[in-house]
Amino acid sequence: MPIVDVSPEVSLAYESFGDPEDPPVLLVMGFGAQLLAWHEDFCRALADRGRYVIRYDNRDCGLSTTFDDHPVDMGAFIAAVSSGDLPAALAMVPYRLLDMADDGLGLLTALGIERAHVVGASMGGMIAQTMALSSPERVLTLTSMMSSTGESEYGRPSPEAQAVLFGPRPGDREGYVAAAEKELVWASKRYGDAAVLRELAADSYDRAYHPAGIGRQLGAMILSGSRADALRELRVPTLVIHGLDDTLIDPTGGKRTADLVPGAELLLIPDMGHDRPRELWPKLIDALVAHTG
Repeated sequence: MPIVDVSPEVSLAYESFGDPEDPPVLLVMGFGAQLLAWHEDFCRALADRGRYVIRYDNRDCGLSTTFDDHPVDMGAFIAAVSSGDLPAALAMVPYRLLDMADDGLGLLTALGIERAHVVGASMGGMIAQTMALSSPERVLTLTSMMSSTGESEYGRPSPEAQAVLFGPRPGDREGYVAAAEKELVWASKRYGDAAVLRELAADSYDRAYHPAGIGRQLGAMILSGSRADALRELRVPTLVIHGLDDTLIDPTGGKRTADLVPGAELLLIPDMGHDRPRELWPKLIDALVAHTG
């Protein structure tokens, strides 16, 4: 798998699908998830519709650069945030969403792509929003999927989903794979499939098991703050997609994003949770093709 330097500090692993002469679509993954979470079949199906599709590992995930020389004590970090000790929290985390957005833009530069359609899911949606806000001249269109605005009152997780997200996960392969079934709490109620979750967990574990990066990514999300004021000024064509079954980022996150961005289109999808079940790929791909046409 290709790995390219996108800055002096960061190298990213990526994979591409389709014809480089087609319109480029950069897929940005979410919190703690490798590029595998953009399923290969999904990427190929989108490429078959005339798009040059690029998926990549964010920093601190998969085969991309890790920041293990900056360990984050999650207990201490959460205590600092909860007590309002922002300087202490800021000092613990070595980067922000803006740095992760610069990574994605740096990947485009390394690939010789001046402008691209940017699609982000969950934390990837936050990164994609930040790309569009920081460098709108490089983002042809923005698609923010199952994401939010950085405002704490929108897109809140259910207590059950939050418990699974922040709960400890076994370090051994068998336990790690079995624990993936807990993610059904935020999956589509109709299409959620434990076998699919276990398969992704197994593939991810075998490819690159790196749990330490999760704390730093979480810190980047929490400390980057609200994008609400900036989103009100965004002039990049924007599509917001959110599943009505989403319990990890409540649909209010998507609705709020669409409310803030001038002219944004909002697509609320029944039977979709905080996942992309194969049964809904035709709807998602149709929407992406229409938006990036």
